[in-house]
This record gives sequence, structure tokens and C-alpha cells, in this order.
Amino acid sequence: MSQGIIRKALSGFYYVDDGEKVVTCRARGKHRYNQLTPLVGDRVRFTALDDGSGALEEILPRKNEFYRPAVANIDLLVVVASQAVPVTDPFLIDRVAAIAAARGCESLVCVNKCDLESGDSLAAIYEQAGFPTLRVSAQTGEGIEDLRRSIAGKVCAFTGNSGVGKSSILNALEEGFGLATGEISGKLGRGRHTTRHVELFRLSCGALAADTPGFSSFDMDKMELERKEKLQFSFREFAPYLGRCRFQDCAHVKEKGCAVLEAVKDGRIPQTRHQSYVRLYEQAKAVPDWERKEK
Repeated sequence: MSQGIIRKALSGFYYVDDGEKVVTCRARGKHRYNQLTPLVGDRVRFTALDDGSGALEEILPRKNEFYRPAVANIDLLVVVASQAVPVTDPFLIDRVAAIAAARGCESLVCVNKCDLESGDSLAAIYEQAGFPTLRVSAQTGEGIEDLRRSIAGKVCAFTGNSGVGKSSILNALEEGFGLATGEISGKLGRGRHTTRHVELFRLSCGALAADTPGFSSFDMDKMELERKEKLQFSFREFAPYLGRCRFQDCAHVKEKGCAVLEAVKDGRIPQTRHQSYVRLYEQAKAVPDWERKEK
């Protein structure tokens, strides 16, 4: 039996990279996976068949998994944003980063299109919060080498709202890729969805990188969020202040004697980050535990 990583999943076929070649596999049956659906990024065992295809036998234990994008075993989530058209709402970054943190996955904030708009103010929010942050331009190549070094040797996924240039960045990272890119709608100020499915691409820097379908604010509601009590731990800049509030069960929303709120007031925590936390807290509070998917 051979092992490999699923690089693409499409119409019931799983394209498994065994390190030498990509083998097209079909799953044996859901009962063999304890009702797990194979995801791009899954490390699997498969049986090679006489016709050159394979039969997927087993999904190996995952280090993490995401529902949107539908990927597993990600070392680094590259959250692509922009302050040019389309302008990224920081809340979109904050929600994705909070979901990644809850799954033990590092996030890198990548502000694209800095040739059109510097993105300095957006980048400053995440630099202050302690995130690895890069300003890049897929058009001019600015910052692309820094990004290449940051993802080298890692399994990573590029995610972000539609039109921010995820496919364009991958094209800039790897000569000859030629991934389809979309035009920005002048009327709506947002991008057209050009990536239809998740696929891992092997890069010359040793990374496996996934280009994922873009999302809108509406799509964010479909993303699984941490329980409200645990959400505070997904905001890294809160860490020095947790346990220092007047009340042990402080929600860090509007309570008196809250150390987190004091840090926001003093400028030690970016205000937009706390605003996102409050918004996410209210959303998480509205979802009863019985409705949540078990992770």
C-alpha cells in the first residue's frame, strides 16, 4: 500500500501525489473513513491498481481541517487582502485568522496590490497584533520573494475575499503557472470567482500551496467559528491580559475592570481587532452547542 497527499478532489476523484507522480484514485466507501470526507491536503493510504489508477483506503489522522476553504493539514494560512479595489473589510481577515488560530494553524496577512494602494494602514493593524505581515504586488513583483521565503517547505492555503489577487500571487510566485485570474467588477467593486475548486500546487521553493475560491461577507456566515468562551484565545494580542480582569468569566465585551478593554483604550490592542472580536463573540453566542459540528 502506498501513501501520498491529496492535491485535488473533483467529482468523486482524488488526485494523490505520492512524491513521484499523481495517481487518480476513487474512494472505497465512506465506512472506511469513519464518515470522514477526503479533503485536499489529506495524507492517505491507497492501493495501486493495474490500470494505473488507485483505490483510496485510509485517511491518516489530520492536524487540522477547515470547512471553507475545504482543506486539511495546513501549516500556514495566507490571508490575502487589499486596500485597492476591492477593499478588504478587516473583519473578514479577523474571522479567518480566528478560525485558523482555533485549529492550531498560523496565519500570515498578505496585503496585495501595494502598487495601487500602499496598504500601510491595513498592514499596521496586523503588525501591531503580532501577525507575520507582508505588503506585496503580484503586478510588479514587490514583496514576492519575501512571501516565497515565508511559505518555503510548508503546506499553505491562500484565502481571502474575491478579487484580491490570490491566483495572481501564485502566478507571480511560480513562473509558468498561468492560473486564471478574474477582472474586477467596476459596478460592484469586487472580483469574479475564477477558482472553482481547491487544488494544491507544488512550488519550486518546496511549498505545497492551495489556491481557494474567494468568499464574500455573506459566505462568512458558513464558516465554523469557535465557541464564545474560547474565542478570546484566538486573538493573540489578548494573551498578556487574560486572567487579569476583575471578573473571572469576563467576556471582554463591555465589562467593568476588563484588562483587555483597558488595553484597547490605551492603544495596545488595535480597536478594529476588538470590534471584530465583539462581533464574532455575538455571532458565536447565537449558535447553540448542539448545532455545532464536532471537530
